[in-house]
Amino acid sequence: MSYSARRSVLPFTAIIGQETMKRALILNAVNPGIGGVLIRGEKGTAKSTAVRALADVLPEIDVIRDCPYSCDPAGDGGLCTACAERKASGDDLEVERRRVRVIDLPLGVTEDRVVGTVDVERAIREGKVTIDPGILAAVNRGILYIDEANLLDDHVADVLLDAAAMGVNVVEREGISFSHPARFILVGTMNPEEGELRPQLLDRFGLQVVVEGIEEAAERVAIIRTAEAFACDPDGCREAYHAAQEELRKKITDARALLPAVTTDDTLLNAVAEACIRLGVRTHRADIAVVRTAKTIAALDGRTAVTRDDVREAMELALPHRMRRKPFEEPKIDPNDLDKALDGAGRKHDDSPRDGGEQGGDEHPGGRSGEPPPSQGDGMHETVFQVGNPVDVGKMSLPERRDSLERLRPSGRRLETFSADNVGRYVSARFPTGTADVALDATLRAAAPHQSVRDRKGMAVAVREEDVRERVRVGKVSVACVFVVDASGSMGAAKRMESAKGAVLSMLLDSYRHRDRIGLVAFRGSGAETLLPLCSSVDLAQKQLEDLPTGGKTPLCAGLMKGMEVLLQERRKNGEVIPMMVVISDGRANVPVSGDVRNEVLGVAEEIRSHGIRMVVIDTEEAGNSFLEFRLGYCRVVAEHAGGGYYPIADLSAGLLQEITAAERDVAVYPA
Repeated sequence: MSYSARRSVLPFTAIIGQETMKRALILNAVNPGIGGVLIRGEKGTAKSTAVRALADVLPEIDVIRDCPYSCDPAGDGGLCTACAERKASGDDLEVERRRVRVIDLPLGVTEDRVVGTVDVERAIREGKVTIDPGILAAVNRGILYIDEANLLDDHVADVLLDAAAMGVNVVEREGISFSHPARFILVGTMNPEEGELRPQLLDRFGLQVVVEGIEEAAERVAIIRTAEAFACDPDGCREAYHAAQEELRKKITDARALLPAVTTDDTLLNAVAEACIRLGVRTHRADIAVVRTAKTIAALDGRTAVTRDDVREAMELALPHRMRRKPFEEPKIDPNDLDKALDGAGRKHDDSPRDGGEQGGDEHPGGRSGEPPPSQGDGMHETVFQVGNPVDVGKMSLPERRDSLERLRPSGRRLETFSADNVGRYVSARFPTGTADVALDATLRAAAPHQSVRDRKGMAVAVREEDVRERVRVGKVSVACVFVVDASGSMGAAKRMESAKGAVLSMLLDSYRHRDRIGLVAFRGSGAETLLPLCSSVDLAQKQLEDLPTGGKTPLCAGLMKGMEVLLQERRKNGEVIPMMVVISDGRANVPVSGDVRNEVLGVAEEIRSHGIRMVVIDTEEAGNSFLEFRLGYCRVVAEHAGGGYYPIADLSAGLLQEITAAERDVAVYPA
């Protein structure tokens, strides 16, 4: 944890461009009840600079002196237990004024450090169990900044977002329960290429903005000049923007004072609700965030009545990240769809189609318009097919492997497993079960309250057997999964490439839920290339998949070698990763690397097996309508030599492919 307000930070009003991001931050500064803001964008787009600079334009706050929770002497937002007791007893509460703090949340922070834990030192010294305040105590009435929020552990993110929503942090440790106010402005930043947030966490952020690099040369030059001026003379730069900073601070102060008087008439409330329904937004947090944001916009503009334009601007900030049905969808909203939803809000949403139906030229997800003509099988012809629909996850029939797979697959989430070999992240403590992994902090906390009555025999602390606790560790079960996709002309025949893309989409959806790292290798023509290095960005993977053309010959051996190379490189960087390769091809290899095609392919398959890489082969070859299946490709024999799974796509029912993928992953993660 660190306090960022005193850093040498560029003035907020000196930041060039990124007006939407700055607007969202200011709205949350006026009304923290909006729920914070998530800023998505590439590195180097002023995300962190803007967050840290925000504190300098916020009005100073009055706090009770020596209160670790920065309680408000006026009592707004509640008082901690100690301050409430002092106030009730008539004690004078000394007040001091200070600037708003910006607290940086470290990525590796533990839950105890966030919410607070037992003060071991005081417990040993005085025999009293008291709470040592955590980060949520320090950030009360301040700004909590989570850089790379998408990389934060899920259980810590849940705790933070719960506290942000309730405005209270509840600490329950060692038989005591304690609560204190925890009202803060929550700001998260993330680079989507490094992975996504769970939809449940996305919904907890009130607003979302997307920032991109500025394309105008004049603005980029202005950024360079501003950065150079601040680097050479920070004090002079701050002085140059002092008047603008004070003007913005006053505007925020006035808007805070005006906000309680702002009203929204019933017509606009109905418009918000009906527009959200029309746009397919399911969460009720969206409606609340839109209304709160619209009222704040009005207050910031000095008005006491919300207008339609306020609502529209609020929807652009509060809805995009709540409209995603799949992790691949861009977190954005079409302005035309937004206008249609608002224009039709005076009518009941049942009276008109939600998708603006009669406009046949519109593109809709899953629609069939604009499909490319089917390939005629010309090896030199390039065609780009749409991604096939993801398959259902429900039903599966794997008679020869179901029993063993059911025994291997554990219940619950596969992402994290409790570790019994003293490795993994320490998350909590428990009574001993025989692991000999003593949790020193938890043991001391258990023993501390009893020190005043124990004979310590000259020792600093007397620890008895009943005090001992052991660590509960959670280890990440990470799978590096490379999709090796056949992009040759034979795959384009009869639109099998579309089916293959649909298979990859299903696997990506499953990998997204498990937070595995995903890579994409395509082979066609005379070689193979890595289109997507191993990463957690399913959005980027989907884009690469959509742009994958077909055509040319089938260098299957080159594809297998490239996929193996990517996985072995990853293993050298992370020895604990579990490598998995999913090959999607018709297996009709016709391009050798140096010799016989068949021997090369089978040799590489055996090498893949020797490296412990789990291979899954999805055979997209059509076997024909004869009662005897006749396949020309090498898919089955490749799977046999690699010791992996083999599945002809023609045999898959609508709900089979997804569970096959999950089952094969479990075989890789939990081998017999």
